[in-house]
Amino acid sequence: MMKTRKLIASLMLGTICATPVLAQDNMDKLSNMQRTDATFTNIDQEGERAESLKAILEHINVPDGFEVSLYAVVPDARSMAVAPQGTVTFVGTRKDKVWSVVDRDRDRVADEVFDFAPSITFDVPNGPCFSPDGFLYIAERNRVLTFPAAEFFFEGPDPAVGVVVPKGELIPAEEESFNHTARVCRIGPDGKLYVSLGQPHNVQPKDKVEMYDKTGIGGIIRMNTDGTGREVYTRGIRNSVGHDFNPANGDLWFTDNQVDGMGDDIPPGELNRQTEAGQHFGFPWTNGRVEIPDYKNVPRPEGVSFTEPQVEMQAHAADLGMRFYEGSSFPEKYQGGIFSAQHGSWNRTTPIGARVMFTALDEEGNAAGTEVFADGWLNEETGEYRGRPMDIAFLKDGSMLVSDDFAGAIWRIAYNPAPASE
Repeated sequence: MMKTRKLIASLMLGTICATPVLAQDNMDKLSNMQRTDATFTNIDQEGERAESLKAILEHINVPDGFEVSLYAVVPDARSMAVAPQGTVTFVGTRKDKVWSVVDRDRDRVADEVFDFAPSITFDVPNGPCFSPDGFLYIAERNRVLTFPAAEFFFEGPDPAVGVVVPKGELIPAEEESFNHTARVCRIGPDGKLYVSLGQPHNVQPKDKVEMYDKTGIGGIIRMNTDGTGREVYTRGIRNSVGHDFNPANGDLWFTDNQVDGMGDDIPPGELNRQTEAGQHFGFPWTNGRVEIPDYKNVPRPEGVSFTEPQVEMQAHAADLGMRFYEGSSFPEKYQGGIFSAQHGSWNRTTPIGARVMFTALDEEGNAAGTEVFADGWLNEETGEYRGRPMDIAFLKDGSMLVSDDFAGAIWRIAYNPAPASE
């Protein structure tokens, strides 16, 4: 507690690591506790847009006893981070906004949605995550920021901010791309910050393999929360946009997206389990158990065995955000299992995905079966999307939030069984 208080104090005094001058940004002002002229962008939670989103609800299928509702209108809603005390949910985007979603009266419908820290010029701030002691981290395309006590200062345009990884140092600047640069982050059971680094190609050129392996591109890196001690934790993945730690044993689980252009039904999507640092999951030599033609004649890393996926999902369904269920309001079969979002295919002859999956675990912590939990965002008759689930989060009451960057919404799924008849 004392350490946390000292760190907050140092941040508030602007004594954290300095950042270079950034074009059209207010980082220098904020680090010195100066005000800016930034103003909020507020998103209307009523009116025609909200009503059109509510019309989608009749198409969403959930198991018996569950109900789905519109939680918030949130443009481009991507990865979510629920604040430790539940005051606000921070929502990243692939554009330049991070949204604050506020349910003040706790009726499980958002009252307000407005941009967080509008004085900062964000660059693909897809990945927000919280530390247990209330620090908000935001993983951008090529920077990582931290905001102390964000849950309590989100209503001001100029919150205190620190730089964990300066701009241009998360990946080499020449590797910046819009493709596969939606980062996600988590604080692990070891207290370190884990950040995914998707590689920006369909299959990376052979002359980049060594550099990518060294920097962690096509992997997951971890570091101390002040940015020191960086190391590559996970290797051999293509583009993971969802990871979480099993609270029962600390194992890291993550989704991975597969190579395009090999056909409708291969390679499979992946849900992976990592039990120790440094494990390699096959890419670019394999996706799942499927060999990638581009690397068929390229020697594999010497002395390295590839870890196979725990679950192979349907090809090209675009498995993204995932979260372990730690609540108690859902039926027992779901407790301790994994909920994951399938964004939906973009280059498949017959579209699939746009749904929420559930994966149960056995007593050894391995996957014990995967099933569809919620679907209907894809109109299977026309092949058109009503919405595209991206991430999973949970409120303090155990209900589920599902972000949707296509519809521009956050959906809430709660268990509310009908009373037993007498």
